[in-house]
Amino acid sequence: MPIIEVNHLTKEYQLGHITSFKENVFNIFRRAGRKPVQQRESFKALDDVNFTIEQGEVVGIIGHNGAGKSTLLKHLANISKPTKGKVIVRGSIAPLIEVGAGVNPEMTGRENIFLNGAILGIPKKIIQQKLDEIIEFSELEQFIDTPVKRYSSGMTVKLGFSIATSLDADILIIDEVLAVGDLAFQRKCFDKMEDMINRQGKTVLLVSHNIRQVERLCSRVILMDHGKKCADGDSTEVCNLFFNQSNEKIKANVELSPHKNINQTEDLHFETIEIINDKSHSVDSIECLSPMRVLVHFNVLKPLKNICFLIGVHTSDFIYLTATNSIDQVKNYIPGRHTVEMAVGSMTLLPGVYSFRVWIGTPEGKVSFYGENLKNFSVVSEDHLLTRQQEMGLFHLDAKWRFESIDNKTETDFAVSTAT
Repeated sequence: MPIIEVNHLTKEYQLGHITSFKENVFNIFRRAGRKPVQQRESFKALDDVNFTIEQGEVVGIIGHNGAGKSTLLKHLANISKPTKGKVIVRGSIAPLIEVGAGVNPEMTGRENIFLNGAILGIPKKIIQQKLDEIIEFSELEQFIDTPVKRYSSGMTVKLGFSIATSLDADILIIDEVLAVGDLAFQRKCFDKMEDMINRQGKTVLLVSHNIRQVERLCSRVILMDHGKKCADGDSTEVCNLFFNQSNEKIKANVELSPHKNINQTEDLHFETIEIINDKSHSVDSIECLSPMRVLVHFNVLKPLKNICFLIGVHTSDFIYLTATNSIDQVKNYIPGRHTVEMAVGSMTLLPGVYSFRVWIGTPEGKVSFYGENLKNFSVVSEDHLLTRQQEMGLFHLDAKWRFESIDNKTETDFAVSTAT
């Protein structure tokens, strides 16, 4: 029997401004006189959602902002009531849905541990036995008897996560709160969740925008979009589907409102950057593992000496991935239009959406031009094995495997593709 059942779950909200007291009174008289009352537009945060979760399953819930993920978890935790449908939960739940959720700010950290344990129906004696373990994991020994209202958001998360994962609830619900804690504590929390999953067999529902972490921790993923469940299945396949949807959305947003960070002097004027494929065509997308050339066109306004170039690639959220420079090939430039070309033997970035950045200056560090997000481009592939590697890394790695049989004295060599 499933530990969680969601049947035709629908949640509607009324949009628009809050009506005044006068308008409310007029609406009462209109209803009494059976006259039409102006209705506000309704919004479905959840729209006829159905699924079940078995005991011991680790399920990730992903989707863009506003997809209905947090609303769904609030119904599972019995924080919100549905407009239609029902949710059946067979077991106790430890929810960690928002920073400070379930934590009383007027109480101390120690008092909140006992309060949360009581809410979950855990005897005080059991909580007392686990108290030292919870405090130690939270790293808040010095502040455990301080009112929580004096904690930072990160400290509150540490306390909430420590309570939720240490007390014996059947189901753990986590919604994106770990992003608030420091990196070391995030690593500690994920190790704790892996222990709960692998050793304790807990049922875990995880919402996170860290898709690679979701794919790693979860055996199953549900993809939400505009309040509907649009995919439910193997974590790798659903995460790949989300990656593809995200790439299309990124490309559309960039075309509508490109954001460029440019620092340009009076020495030169940057014009454009161009990608040339192996067929000598100017393109906006390049096949993974194919050769390409990158051309930077610029107009020199004053004589420049000892100029070198850097061309780099970053993600849509400005994570620098790679860069190369011409510091060993400095050039002098006279006023006029010029082009510099960088040839790439193989595009080793895995399929996705990326952008170029360019730096122009002297080896000593004098900058004539610097710009980010100068040209967005896509890396594409028809090779299914390559597209599946998106959640495992960013770069393709050419590798060769060697297998040796000690008993039969035979060897087999062949090339394979992996990601890093």
